[in-house]
Amino acid sequence: MQDVKVAVVRGAGAPFQIESVQMDDPRTGEVLVKVSAVGVCHTDMFAQGLAGLGFPAPIVLGHEGAGVVAKVGAGVTKVAVGDHVVLTFASCGQCLNCQDGAPTYCNNFGALNLAGVRADGSTTMQQNGTPLHGSFFGQSSFGTYAIANERNVVKVPKDVPIELLGPLGCGIQTGAGSIMNALRPEIGSTLAVFGTGAVGMAAIMAARAVGCGMIIGVDVKPNRLALALELGATHVINAADGDPVEAIRELTGGGVRYSLEATGIIKVMRQAVDVLLPRGVCGVVGSPPPQTELPLDPNHLLFGRTVRGIIEGESVPDVFIPILIELYKQGRFPFDKLIRQFPFEQINEAIHASESGEVLKPVLVM
Repeated sequence: MQDVKVAVVRGAGAPFQIESVQMDDPRTGEVLVKVSAVGVCHTDMFAQGLAGLGFPAPIVLGHEGAGVVAKVGAGVTKVAVGDHVVLTFASCGQCLNCQDGAPTYCNNFGALNLAGVRADGSTTMQQNGTPLHGSFFGQSSFGTYAIANERNVVKVPKDVPIELLGPLGCGIQTGAGSIMNALRPEIGSTLAVFGTGAVGMAAIMAARAVGCGMIIGVDVKPNRLALALELGATHVINAADGDPVEAIRELTGGGVRYSLEATGIIKVMRQAVDVLLPRGVCGVVGSPPPQTELPLDPNHLLFGRTVRGIIEGESVPDVFIPILIELYKQGRFPFDKLIRQFPFEQINEAIHASESGEVLKPVLVM
């Protein structure tokens, strides 16, 4: 057990506090990672707002960690001390979906990623003898060290700065994977991306990489729309200027074959469905509040249209994250343009910058 610094949330909406805690040594199948940097995701902010309500408290969040392996537990063969790794979501490896190569839909996803404890109910850290909730997405990487399972540690090459790579573990793989793994648009096909935050921008870059013909970014922030054009959008629409559905129909001559909804706003979800051509597919990655209902016109769906949810870009992280890194090295996936780095101690400032829209993807550097 060793002393480490972590960012703790002690109640719903409370600010993060940098505190000293005691972290376990890695158990069988676990990996201790010295965190180099960690991305800040809206899921962290969502959990911060519900700490002690829908999520346990006090809790250490963070789920886009990247760093260097410091220790490995018994039985670990996938990585060794000194390896560079990205931390991603946890999965059990035993359920039907995991065995079918779909770990993002693990039957135990909630228990392994959101409960604040290991699968056996224990915690990876304590503070002066009192257990402290962690294991957020199997890592809790808002800290100088994190414990993950061998399954959710991805070995990455050492010729790319490790401080850049954390967001690949969640937000970036969600956007890119929604295009490359889930929707799989044909070369030359049409796509509309609603919401050009980090996830939507990753989707736009991926759409360009796979050869979509018309890539339309929709948002209400002019600075984001300008960046979307730089990163691969062929057209952008400011939804504050009028009905984006009509604008897209006019631009495309009727609608798009594919759409991706990345805002979590019900009105926008409906727009993302309404712009589809017959047999079109809408992927939904934005997360509205629990128990929210999405009103749709069934007659619109009758013409072969599909609405489907997507988790973590339907990624198999050990395969997909190295692919994204290779595309980045080739200059075909410049996700670094989304990132602004902050010192770990400025975690609350980084979150404010993200919530205000000033920064697309804050990354905390240890």
